[in-house]
Amino acid sequence: MTRQIINPDSLVKPIGFAHGVRAGEFVYLGGQTAMNAEGAIVDGGIVEQFVQAFSNVLTTLAAAGGQPSDLVDVTIYLTDVDDYQRNGREIGRRWRELAGIEYPAMAGIGVTQLWQREAMIEIQGVAHIAAPQEG
Repeated sequence: MTRQIINPDSLVKPIGFAHGVRAGEFVYLGGQTAMNAEGAIVDGGIVEQFVQAFSNVLTTLAAAGGQPSDLVDVTIYLTDVDDYQRNGREIGRRWRELAGIEYPAMAGIGVTQLWQREAMIEIQGVAHIAAPQEG
C-alpha cells in the first residue's frame, strides 16, 4: 500500500505533523483548529471557529482527491461542549453548506485545552475514497 502525505499549500505549513495522509483508499485527516492561512486562530466564537476548522479539514480532503461525502468518521474536540450545543442549529446549518447532508459517524469530545490556547474546537476525520473503476 502506498502512503502519500497531504499538505495543501493554502494551509499553514505543518511542522512535526501532516495535515493528512492517504493510505490506499483511506485518507486520515489530522486535527484542524480554526487556524487561518497566516497561522492565527480566527476571530469570533464557536461558529466561526467551527467553519474555519471544518474548512481546513475539507481543504485537506480535496487535496487528497476527495469530497465531503467521502467522510466516514469525524471527531470534534471541544473546550466548551455547552457553547457548541447552544450554537448547534447554526453549526448544523454551516455543516450542510460546506458538506451537504451525508453525515459520517461522529463523536464530540469535551477537553480542557487544545494545542493553541485560543482554539475552542479541533476536528479530525477519516475518509474513504474508492479507487476509480476500470473499464
